[in-house]
Amino acid sequence: MTDEYPIVRITDVSKSYHRGSYVVPVLSDITFDIARGEFLAIMGPSGSGKSTLLNLIAGIDRVDAGSITVGGQDITAMNETELALWRADNVGFIFQFYNLIPVLTAYENVELPLHLTGLSRAARREHVQTALAMVNLTERMDHYPSQLSGGEQQRVAIARAIVVDPAILVADEPTGDLDRASAHDVLDLMERLNTELGKTIIMVTHDPHAAERAHSMKHLEKGVFNSV
Repeated sequence: MTDEYPIVRITDVSKSYHRGSYVVPVLSDITFDIARGEFLAIMGPSGSGKSTLLNLIAGIDRVDAGSITVGGQDITAMNETELALWRADNVGFIFQFYNLIPVLTAYENVELPLHLTGLSRAARREHVQTALAMVNLTERMDHYPSQLSGGEQQRVAIARAIVVDPAILVADEPTGDLDRASAHDVLDLMERLNTELGKTIIMVTHDPHAAERAHSMKHLEKGVFNSV
């Protein structure tokens, strides 16, 4: 399942936010590795720093101190342009509220990340059709988000996340807005992406049922990891 070298290496990472004259510490000297092909769940109470940590790994936010390497690349040393290009090629995002564009069809939503690549229109179509087939939504590709159930919208979001064949998938409460049956289907899909395609998945969740699907689990509280 895993290679010798971790796909993500986090070393002495700290992060704070400024609110006026106040400094709010969020993460404090976090160090850990994530193996290639891992399915990791990060749990913890609200305000523990889970989403902040996910955003740092995904290159959405910047560390105050420490370093993060993904696939051997030090993303903390990249400038904004380099980081944007790196994210487009290496990270697939799955959000709690799907983040689909309502005026675009399922097909068009999944195609969006491919516009940042040099792929031809025909190649983009092949990638989109493959991704939608993977999430069992081929028959719904011409539907708009408002015409899809919550579970279907999340599967469109997953197709969009995998369409560029990213190194890692980051999922922030991916089942948080779904009923139990839809959540079960989405977690089944994420397991398939992990076991069949070898995708490394880092999932933040409050749901212990979701966390049970992961290979490993870490508990974050007040910016530090607690022993499970």
